[in-house]
Amino acid sequence: MALRLFLAVSLGVIATAAATNAGSPRAGAFRVLAHVAAGGGYSADVVGERHYAYLSSRKGLGADCPAQGVRAYDLSQPRRPRHLSTFARIPGTWTEKTIVRRVKTRGFDGVLAAVSVQACTDGFGGFVVYDVTRPARPRELARVRTEPRGSHEIWLATANGKAWVYTAEAATETSLAPNAFGFHIYEVTEPSTPVEVGNWSACRDLHLCSALGTTNFLVHSVRTNAAATRAYLSYWDLGTVILDIGQPAQPRYLGRTAPGQGHVHSSWPMGDPRLMLETHELEHGRPAVWDVRDPAHPVRLGTIRLPAALRPGGGFTRTLADSVHDPKSAGRSAYFSWYGQGVALFDLKRPRRPRFIARFRPPPERDRHGLLCPGHSCTAVWGVFVMRDYVLASDMSSGLWVLSRPR
Repeated sequence: MALRLFLAVSLGVIATAAATNAGSPRAGAFRVLAHVAAGGGYSADVVGERHYAYLSSRKGLGADCPAQGVRAYDLSQPRRPRHLSTFARIPGTWTEKTIVRRVKTRGFDGVLAAVSVQACTDGFGGFVVYDVTRPARPRELARVRTEPRGSHEIWLATANGKAWVYTAEAATETSLAPNAFGFHIYEVTEPSTPVEVGNWSACRDLHLCSALGTTNFLVHSVRTNAAATRAYLSYWDLGTVILDIGQPAQPRYLGRTAPGQGHVHSSWPMGDPRLMLETHELEHGRPAVWDVRDPAHPVRLGTIRLPAALRPGGGFTRTLADSVHDPKSAGRSAYFSWYGQGVALFDLKRPRRPRFIARFRPPPERDRHGLLCPGHSCTAVWGVFVMRDYVLASDMSSGLWVLSRPR
C-alpha cells in the first residue's frame, strides 16, 4: 500500500512538472487531476459525455492486434477515475475512434456511441452502434460492414429529430474503382437498423482521382457543423472538402481548402461559423486557421506554431514526433493533440495571430509494442477532448489523462 501511494505521489509530481515547466506559463497552465494507465496495448482517441470518458484503442505492428475495444470511465470524481466497462471488443479488429452523443429521435431516447472498426487482417470492418445510456452496461444495437477497409474515422450528429453516422473510408480514390471509397452517410434514427442514405467521392463526383504513386486523395476523417448541414472531409492531399449535407441523400460540393498542403488529417469547425481548424499529419505538421464563410473560396488566415523552445518528449523515432494530430475548440480557445509535444492550447481571439497559452506533455512512457520508439520511452498524445471543467487527453502508451481546464 505504501509503495502504491509513493508511486502515485511521484507520478503526480512528475506529471505536474511536465504540465507547468515544459515551456508553459504558470498562469493558465494545465494541472494533472488524474492518470489511468489503460494497459494492454496502444490507446487511441478519447471522448467525453456527461461525466464519463471513453478511451478507444489502436493495433500495434503486424499481428499485434489485442482488440481492446473502448474503455468507459466514470469521472464523477475527476481525481479518481473508475473503470466501468469495456465494449466493442471484436476479435481481429481495432477501434480507434468513438463518438458519443445524447440522441432523442422517434426510435431512441438516450446516449449513443458510434465506434469505428477496422480489420487487422480479413475480419469485420465498418462501425458499431452502442446504447451507452448506462455506461456500465453498454448494449450493442447494430453492426454495419463498410468496404473496403472499414470505417477509419467516424462522426455522429443529430438534427431535426433524426440522427446520422458519417464514416470516412481511408483508402485512395482512383479511377479504377471510383465508387468503392470515400464518404458515407447512414441514418440511425432507428439505431438498431442503420440505413445508408448518401455517399460522396471526389473521384466519382468531381473526377479528381489519385494519380497512383504521386498523390493520395482519401477521406481520412469527417466532422459536421452543429446543425448537421455541412460536412468537412479531411481529404489528405486534396485539402478539406466542404459539402452541403442539408439533404443527406444528395451531398453537394461547396468547395475545398487549397490542395498541396500535405496530409490534411482532421478539421474542426469552431463556434464562430466563419472559422475552421485544419491539421496536417506529416513531419513538423502544423494546424491552420481558415475562414470558410464562403466555402467556395476558403481563406487561410494563419498557421499555428508552438514556441521555438518547446521540444517533443522522449525518443520518438517516427517522423510524426513533432506533428499535430487532432484539433478541438471551446469558445475562442483551440486545443490540439500534438503527438510528442503533448496537448497545446492557443487563444484564437485574433485568428491571424494565435496566442500560445499552455502545453501539457505527459512523461515519456516505454513503448512495449515497437511502433513508436522501440525499446525506448516517448510521449505520443493521440487525442484531446474539452469538458466543462476539465480536459481529457490520451497518450498512446501511457493511457488516459484528466487535466484541469485553464481559465
